Amino acid sequence: MGSLSGRAMVSWKGIYFLLALFLASFFGSIFMLSPFLPLMFVSPTWYRWITDRIVATWLTLPVALLEMVFGAKVVITGDGFIPGERSVIIMNHRTRMDWMFLWNCLLRYSYLRLEKICLKSSLKSVPGFGWAMQVAAFIFIQRKWEDDKNHFENMLDYFCDIREPLQLLIFPEGTDLTGNNLDAIHDVTVAYPQNIPQTEKHLLNGNFPKEIHFHVHRYPVQTLPTSREELQLWCQKRWEEKEERLQLFYEGEKYFDVTGRSIIPPCKSELRVLVVKCISLLYWTLFTLAMFVLLYFYSFVRLYCVTAVVIFVVQQKIFGGLEIIELACHQYFNKRQNGYGRKTE
Repeated sequence: MGSLSGRAMVSWKGIYFLLALFLASFFGSIFMLSPFLPLMFVSPTWYRWITDRIVATWLTLPVALLEMVFGAKVVITGDGFIPGERSVIIMNHRTRMDWMFLWNCLLRYSYLRLEKICLKSSLKSVPGFGWAMQVAAFIFIQRKWEDDKNHFENMLDYFCDIREPLQLLIFPEGTDLTGNNLDAIHDVTVAYPQNIPQTEKHLLNGNFPKEIHFHVHRYPVQTLPTSREELQLWCQKRWEEKEERLQLFYEGEKYFDVTGRSIIPPCKSELRVLVVKCISLLYWTLFTLAMFVLLYFYSFVRLYCVTAVVIFVVQQKIFGGLEIIELACHQYFNKRQNGYGRKTE
């Protein structure tokens, strides 16, 4: 009886949402991102500049689907974000979808191309999504600090070297948040008044949030404690405040701020956001359909698709992921430049 009702709950909305995202990420990885992979070996900086902007176009798609197709309302209160600021974003983990819903906030207050997510390494193996996240240079971790520390630091040093502003999303319970190239820490609390999708299965069942509320508190880096121990205590204190804030939210009017406004105004007007969402829906729908047509009619397109899939799979098994190769390329170019510099001296 339970299994029958579970199957009956599968919604066409959920199927459409996940299928649209998967196909766009799969074909986007194959036909939009993979042609730029050779650029990594020539100029990692230019490769990062181009691919970040391509990936950002895909990040607008779930925002457009959630708001335009499924009617989700987004409410942002507190400090908001300053566009282009280098920051670490710490956010409570209410569901497995929080990181995706945050794009609804960042589309209005920042640039989606700047956000990088710290997430578990097993996700990089997911076809389409995982490949795009590798190209985007998301930071994959093993959940063992001894193994992750060097990789984490190397990736952050890389972003500092190429001077691309970075907004790193992490879900800490207390961690080292020091950084010489950091402008601020954004403490984000997310809450859902109703329809809280805990996993992808809930989305598949059509359980989309009616409203998504974000409360942002910006802490300039100058106001943070400097020692690691004090930072851990500071982070734990923020989590205690989150718990109190969430308790008041769910027991009260289900608003973080009754004004429903952020202190910092969004950098994009709602009209501009609407235009971006409309273009995103139109583009990715037509792009996906066009790829099916090309695959059906042209054998060389099918051959290219198969070749790209093999490259994505094999490189990960041999080298560990595209972000690892990109980092190695950057370190190689740095050594060459430093070597030439010493010879010139």
